[in-house]
Amino acid sequence: MSARRWSPADLPSLAGTTAVVTGANSGIGWYTALELARHGAQVTLAVRSVEKGEAAATRIRGAADSADVRVARLDLASLASIHAFAAAWEGPLGLLVNNAGLMTPPRYRQTSDGFELQFGTNHLGHFALTGLLLPSLLEASAARVVTVSSLAHRRGSAAVLDGNPAEGYAASAAYGNSKLANLLFAAELQRRSSLAGVDLTSTAAHPGVSATHLVASEQGLGSIRVVRLLAPLVTRVVFQSASAGAEPTLYAATTAAPGSYTGPQGIRESRGRVGLARRSPLAEDESLAAKLWSLSEDLTGVHYSWLRAST
Repeated sequence: MSARRWSPADLPSLAGTTAVVTGANSGIGWYTALELARHGAQVTLAVRSVEKGEAAATRIRGAADSADVRVARLDLASLASIHAFAAAWEGPLGLLVNNAGLMTPPRYRQTSDGFELQFGTNHLGHFALTGLLLPSLLEASAARVVTVSSLAHRRGSAAVLDGNPAEGYAASAAYGNSKLANLLFAAELQRRSSLAGVDLTSTAAHPGVSATHLVASEQGLGSIRVVRLLAPLVTRVVFQSASAGAEPTLYAATTAAPGSYTGPQGIRESRGRVGLARRSPLAEDESLAAKLWSLSEDLTGVHYSWLRAST
């Protein structure tokens, strides 16, 4: 990477690229979708609320006149919804950005399939989505999968394999485990695609500390009313902007090396120019990654097929 700060203006032309961005109705996901569309990609906003997604798409079209933006419903806390989204997808998929997530609900909650909400949404949901969309990714030329992790992955532990059980639930530790799972998944996806000999790049990124809706979301800490009311003001004052937070994801989506992890470089990776991010020792544990992959297959029932490698 050059000494000059990388910016979204450096994105290559993405004309002819189809992209899916999960959780794209606000924050980092919205800015990611905006810049991808601005540079020529056909972008699908994969969101829980179609109404909010359509409003987000309208804002993107207003900011980028030629934007080709679509909206589709996807609830990552529901395997049925994930299967429905993947079944409806047609044609090659050049870029999948696994961006959506929720953070630290104060009380233990489950997905519709019985998984702890953070582990089930942030990790298992994206694991299943990527696996079900794999045939479409392999149809594209040089497809990429970007999985958004967090500085909080350093709070994760080997107990990630327990899936954040209800007994002894601690919101922050559970979030850290889900973000550690994101990094382990991204690395293992790259290893397995390389072994299969397919032209698929897996990268990871984190946004530093950015002003997004994540803190105020009613699915997370925003379930506490005072947090929901104050978080938007506090985060805007203290944190870097959501547009700056999207830069590592955009770099990972277009330029970063296979298997890499991108994040801000300033103030303990909380903000600043884009560069290589640091992983915790556990995030580099290939044995742990393989075990998590097998567990994720068992829990979701989604098994990756690399059959296109021989066609």
